[in-house]
Formats: sequence, C-alpha cells, structure tokens
Amino acid sequence: MRFRRFLPTILLAPLSLAFAPERPTAPADANLSKIKLPPGFTISYFAQNVSGAREIAVGPDGTVYAGSVGNKVYALPDRNHDGRADEVITIATGLNSPNGVAVRNGALYVAEINRVLRYDNIAKQLKASPKPVVVYSKLPDKEWHGYRYIAFGPDGKLYVPVGAPCNSCLPEAPIFATINRMNPDGSGFQTIAKGVRNTVGFDWSPVDKALWFTDNGRDQLGDDKPSDELNRAPTAGLNFGFPYFFAGDVPDPELSKGKVADSFVKPAQKLGPHVAALGMKFYTGKQFPAKYRNQIFIPEHGSWNRSQKIGYRISLVTLDASGKKATGYTTFAQGWLQGQTPWGRPVCLLQLPDGSLLVSDDQNDAVYRISYKG
Repeated sequence: MRFRRFLPTILLAPLSLAFAPERPTAPADANLSKIKLPPGFTISYFAQNVSGAREIAVGPDGTVYAGSVGNKVYALPDRNHDGRADEVITIATGLNSPNGVAVRNGALYVAEINRVLRYDNIAKQLKASPKPVVVYSKLPDKEWHGYRYIAFGPDGKLYVPVGAPCNSCLPEAPIFATINRMNPDGSGFQTIAKGVRNTVGFDWSPVDKALWFTDNGRDQLGDDKPSDELNRAPTAGLNFGFPYFFAGDVPDPELSKGKVADSFVKPAQKLGPHVAALGMKFYTGKQFPAKYRNQIFIPEHGSWNRSQKIGYRISLVTLDASGKKATGYTTFAQGWLQGQTPWGRPVCLLQLPDGSLLVSDDQNDAVYRISYKG
C-alpha cells in the first residue's frame, strides 16, 4: 500500500538479515512448514538473502533476476536446474528503489522510481558490474506509490505504471494514476489506462491478450472498505475511477461529488480490503493440475492499516471459459501471517519453464518455489 508506512518494516529488519552474506543458506523449514497449500503442492526456498526481493523475471538461459525495495538488483542462476539458485549475485547497486525487472532479447530492463534502465547481454556479465543504458528518464520522482512494476506486453511494448502521489487526491499532473507503455528503446510513450491508484502487478490473458491488473484501494475509510481490485482492460483509454470511486462503488467522501460511479470501469473481481494485492500472474504451465490453467494467482502483500491484519497470502481468481469473467476468489497459499504477526510478505510471481511458480518476499528476503508432484 503506502510507501511511507511500509518503509519502517524494512528499516527494522533483524540485523542478521541486514548483514547476511549474499549467498544461499540451508533451508529454514520451520517457517516453510507454516505455509498451507492444496494437496500435492510443496514450497521450498529457491533463494535466500535476497534483500527486499520484489519483482522477478527469468532470462532465456533460466537465470532469475530480482528487483528490490533497496538499491540493488540481483541475479539468481540455477545452473544445475535443481530448483534452487546456486548463488545470489548483486549485478547492480546504488539504484533508486529498483522494484521492476523484465527481460527482452537478452537484455535486462530495470525500473527505478524515476527512470528505466537496460543492461544489454546481461547473462554474460553477471559479475562484471555492467553499465546500463538509460531507456527512459522522465518518470516522476515521487516516492509515494513510486515502485514501478514493468513487463513486456504481447504487442512488444514495455508497460510502466505511475501510481498516485497520495492516498486520495486530484493528481497534480496527468501522468499520475496511470498505466503507460513505450517502445523498447523508450520512444512512443503512451498512457493506456487512467484512474488507477496504484498497480504493482499486471499480466495479459492467454485467451484473448487483454490486460489484467491489480489495484490497491485507498486508506483511512475503515477496516472493511474499499476492497482492492482486479481489473480487466481489453482496450486502451479506459478509466478505472481514481480518485472518485474505489472498488467500483465506494465514493471518495470529498472528491466524488458530481461524479457518477457508472462512468468508470468496474472491477472484474473485488479482492479483500487493504490486502495490498500485487504481482499477479496467469498460470499457463502444465505442471499444476489442469484446473489451474489460465487462472490468476495474486500475491497479497498484507494490510498495514487494519485493526485485524489480512492478506499475507497468495489468492486464486478463477475465470470462466471465455477468460473474461471472474467466477471465484479463494486462498491458494497462506501461513505468512501467524495470528497477527507476519514473518513474510509475498510480492511477485514468476512461472518458470518447468511450470513451477516462484514467489518473492520482501520481508523474509527470499524467493520461494511452489511445485506440484501430485
């Protein structure tokens, strides 16, 4: 949710994590045993000591890359394909909250708060402190909702959101509360969705290529409203309601006057209130049972502004055969929240070529691997 309220969690991390060496350690099964999954599924550590792990992406050679809430970007190679990273390599440091990572044509794209960088031929220079090319440098430098999640769409363009610089307000410039896209070289910047308070996760339907994205609802309206949102954007130019309405029908107490809720796109699925839904993914692999194919997994980072915490889990949104309508919203994996004490916060998902699913965690400084063996 809000950047400023999340920051203390990072600063107050145990010293053993803050100064841990950047190399894999033996799995800590005491925590993983708390995670509850459907029968046949298992969870293990793919990598540990990945400080503040956020968005994750995979290269053509199978190397996984991780952005962070700090100032580093990591490479997590699994050369022997045993489902666990061989080492944690810091490939870049000194960056401005490099949350977002994406891979295209052997190049690693990294999204800082205010710009997008590109590291060419990255797989061959993981330990060479590669120098980046600046792809785009005109993003706002506001820290509030400043984490950038990036991905290449079916159209070959790089998609970059810009969150609202506030809890709820009339943004000072049109760029705020939007989803945008650009050519891989940074040209052709175009806004394709408006009224999006803060999306830190999106993907495209394998059925019809429509864009789907999570959106975090505003704070300070109580424990139970508004819900976070899962939205569908089949075309460019749609408006999803911020700052006038949240979750489709919850008006802003001040800014909604004179506005009509039906003027804006309604959520495809309402999620839990304040769960902080983030890096969603369609599952397209063959390792999981067939009922999960083309369905949506959503990491819920967890609530900070609720008297009873919720989230800290991975949810599943099921769709009908057309891939356009949500038919259910259930919990797939949970256990990062024990009572009212979280030991981890799921952030982003990544499907590996073998069909297993990686999950990043910026509190436990880890990347997990969820697999199915039946």
